[in-house]
Amino acid sequence: MSVNLPPLSAIRAFEAASRHLSFTKAGDELGMTQAAVSYQIKILEDRLGFQLFTRKARKIELTDNGGQLAARVVDAFSSLRSAFEDISEKNAGQLVVSSNTTFAVNWLSNRLFEFQMQNPDVGVRIVPYGPHAEPEFNESDVVISACKAPPKNWLAHEIVRADFTPMLSPKLADTIGGVKKPEDILKLPLVDPQDPWWQMWFEAAGLPNVDLSGHPSSRMGSQALEANRAIAGQGVAILTPYFCKTALENGQLIQPFKLTCHADDESWYMSYPPALRSSRKVRLFRDWVHAELKRDGMPVTAPMAVVA
Repeated sequence: MSVNLPPLSAIRAFEAASRHLSFTKAGDELGMTQAAVSYQIKILEDRLGFQLFTRKARKIELTDNGGQLAARVVDAFSSLRSAFEDISEKNAGQLVVSSNTTFAVNWLSNRLFEFQMQNPDVGVRIVPYGPHAEPEFNESDVVISACKAPPKNWLAHEIVRADFTPMLSPKLADTIGGVKKPEDILKLPLVDPQDPWWQMWFEAAGLPNVDLSGHPSSRMGSQALEANRAIAGQGVAILTPYFCKTALENGQLIQPFKLTCHADDESWYMSYPPALRSSRKVRLFRDWVHAELKRDGMPVTAPMAVVA
């Protein structure tokens, strides 16, 4: 048969008083007055039906029953303190980031070493999520999401706008003598022709209602995968230039047209719950991401609370 525990406030007061053998010192530790500690001890004694301390003129002493109980209670509180210290130390040193695959592959993987060199005491675990998957909002300290709204009241930073334009390998372009007009793209295979960005870009380029039904479906769902296919010469992909800087600089990809478009409701966001706003590991990661974006000439936004 289970026995209901006495009030936790009374147990805490007893534990502290039994260690210090002083109601005054116990009160100092707990932020209570000497009288308040004495009152909590009286509640516990009334509940148990026997005295825990012998009160003397200038000191208190544990009774036999009090001593037996104190040994168990002090040990239990010590175990609790150790448990909280262990979990706090573990969480303080490990940052869990749930990231969209494109950002994880094309951005984080190339730079994370620098963050870890600057902050060797913070271990980072990246949890990428791919097409049709949801970010690990409930299991992560920071989430990098694309087209996935953070939970209500989370703090979110827009970090990369979803700009897009066609890109392809120079060898594929050479197979038709180069891509000089938007119409030339239609002579080549497309990576993910069902992506709505294609129609948006062609319309902005002066070719509304382009029929792409003749192009085989090749839904990849991730720019990182689509860029790899484009680099391999398997088709023209519609990509965000910022995530393809290296491939463009080393000639693996070319961007045949300056025209880029933007979907108003699509961006990459870095977000975290309000409770972690002042967390050291989150602050270090957030500031590092912002510094990297600034170094790339990207605008950095202040956090905004998600309201819906």
